[in-house]
Amino acid sequence: MTVIAARARLLLGAACAVVIAVSSVAVATLAHADLTGPPGTTLKAAAERSGRYFGAAMGRDRLTDNGFLTIANREFDMMTAVNEMKPDATEPNRGQFDFRAGDAIYNWATQRGMRFRGHTLAWHAQQPRFWGSLSGSALRQAMIDHINGVMAHYKGKLYAWDVVNEAFAENGSRRSSNLQATGNDWIEAAFRAARAADPGVQLCYNDYNIENWTYAKTQGVYNMIRDFKARGVPIDCVGLQTHFTGGSSLPGNFQQTLSSFAALGVDVALTEADVTNASSSQYQGLTQACMNVPRCVGITTWGIRDSDSWRGNENPLLFDRNSNPKPAYTSVLNALNAASTTVPGTSTPPSTPPSTPPSTPPSTPPSTPPVTGQPGACTATYRTASTWNGGYQGEVTVANNGSAALTGWTVQLTLAGGQTVANVWNGINTGTSGTISVRNAAYNGSVGANASTSFGFLVNGSTGTAPGSLTCTSP
Repeated sequence: MTVIAARARLLLGAACAVVIAVSSVAVATLAHADLTGPPGTTLKAAAERSGRYFGAAMGRDRLTDNGFLTIANREFDMMTAVNEMKPDATEPNRGQFDFRAGDAIYNWATQRGMRFRGHTLAWHAQQPRFWGSLSGSALRQAMIDHINGVMAHYKGKLYAWDVVNEAFAENGSRRSSNLQATGNDWIEAAFRAARAADPGVQLCYNDYNIENWTYAKTQGVYNMIRDFKARGVPIDCVGLQTHFTGGSSLPGNFQQTLSSFAALGVDVALTEADVTNASSSQYQGLTQACMNVPRCVGITTWGIRDSDSWRGNENPLLFDRNSNPKPAYTSVLNALNAASTTVPGTSTPPSTPPSTPPSTPPSTPPSTPPVTGQPGACTATYRTASTWNGGYQGEVTVANNGSAALTGWTVQLTLAGGQTVANVWNGINTGTSGTISVRNAAYNGSVGANASTSFGFLVNGSTGTAPGSLTCTSP
């Protein structure tokens, strides 16, 4: 999504969409789903009940905006940079990368237990100036070099990358651009380069006006994803920008669109949501559609308050200029809490072992080490969510087995030699190697009796050895 070009778009009745899918290499979740738990009182808490996330976009200028930061920290668990990770911002001169602006946003978000989506690597707009003097194989190589340079910096740190952004025209054909002129396989080349650069991040295609299933542009993107999946091109997710306009722009077949993309074997997400005048019915409808599709992993709004929006004169976000939640906020919160489906792989594991243990031990050790920790209410269980050459993603479930609610928790664990933590979400870590501790974030320290929460982390290292010596303490 661009602040420069997007204002000139004709946002059709189908509205905008960003295509995102989940990598087979790193199936990442923010929390174990537990639809039986109490309703969430914030957007992120309500989304986490079904294993989903609720995110927002921010620019570096918001790092000094206390009103924005207060809401962001309270309500959201995923963040996207508006412009600071785009090609022109990250590579102003050939081979000279500048990550200061993107890192500032990334550091603020991840220090507060959020995860991060990268936006974007290859696009017809906001390109480095030197791309304008290149064409053909020279431009193709510059694109690949850019992908390699940016992804090397953020390797193992992000939840997802929008690898290619807005590459289709409204009639369903490829958009005419300097990148398209390098050959019709340029999108495939970008995704293959991205997978080689970071095997553990979700690789996504992102676009607008692909919410309406019968619209030509939607079908064009769908056919590309179907072709990529059939030929083994590494694409993991489809993101629908969901910039809805007017009084009735939420298409009646929106859920069908999400389900159809998901049926191809990718995850879907709503990545830049905003709605003219913050229509409660449309916000409720888009949220409900996502909740009804198991592989719809989360929703991101493009900003937080109307004063943050590129469509500010249309008042399209969930909070007004005075940082107050609008009626649309309540409609979204209620729809999140009413979710009846969960993201695959996020359901809460049983809190007690099977009543009949196996008569003989398994020939190989389980992938999840046994629960460790002092007897009492707080216990911690680890599992490896995914591994790749050079790292892995881990997840720890913190369970309250007592009769009184926990008011906070801290988990201590020990990494294998040579391993370092690159990112932690849903928790705040002290230390990055050796023995580290992770305490609860501001929003998940209270754990009811016989309930659980979880946090996750990415580890870089030459081995995938699971951490050991887990302990859990609670004040």
